[in-house]
Amino acid sequence: MPSESQLRQEIVEAGRMMYEKGLVVATDGNISARLGENRILATPSGVSKGHMKPEDLIITDMKGKKLSGERNPSSEIRLHVAIYEKRDDGMAVVHGHPPVATAFTIAGMSLAQCVIPEVVFTLGSIPTTDYATPTSEEGPKVIQELIEKHDAIILDRHGAVTVGKDVFDAYRKIEKVEHCAEVTLAARQLGQVKTLTPDEIRRLMDVRSKLDLSGKATLACSNCGACGKPYDESAAESSGATPNADEDRIVEMVVREVQKALAK
Repeated sequence: MPSESQLRQEIVEAGRMMYEKGLVVATDGNISARLGENRILATPSGVSKGHMKPEDLIITDMKGKKLSGERNPSSEIRLHVAIYEKRDDGMAVVHGHPPVATAFTIAGMSLAQCVIPEVVFTLGSIPTTDYATPTSEEGPKVIQELIEKHDAIILDRHGAVTVGKDVFDAYRKIEKVEHCAEVTLAARQLGQVKTLTPDEIRRLMDVRSKLDLSGKATLACSNCGACGKPYDESAAESSGATPNADEDRIVEMVVREVQKALAK
């Protein structure tokens, strides 16, 4: 695990990149990383992510209570805590407000579409949560099921949140979310969005499953993660089915849901 000093530098650098790329503005967004088993190193409230200094960061316990630092914790620290509670493999969390991805939620459109191979390959799908009032206790609740199976999720009207094996891994994922939104928007403006074929989706799912890129189970139930419900392994077992045996049905359902999403 990186030293505290190194983590501070990484969070400051990631914040600067987010600010320069327009993934956050003003004092929006927050970044955190695990600092040992029982502490979190996090960005504080009211500080521009593009102009932070290492000493600006604070340390909290795993419940979000401040242990050290001159500034106050962000009101969104509960979101980070909820993710760490659900993801033992998550070492860093990034929350930003990527404008195009956020605009998709305002328009009522999903990015959980099998359109860009590298996005399917690295992130699986990018589901959108139900709406929750920012900074409220609703925020952690609406991500709880989704974050177990997805490394990147979009918060309805409130940006996106990603979890990674380190600070820069989490940062790259939120950058990928916005890139996916920009490409999808451009395709819509050009008049047609071509989704991946069932065979192409199947091959990507196979490769991703074998490599286990996210460290988590990635097979979604029927809609590429759009509804946020993971594949129900217990139900499959009780019916005598397995994820592999049921793959054709799942892929067909994925395609149908993608087509419905694009028709909105």
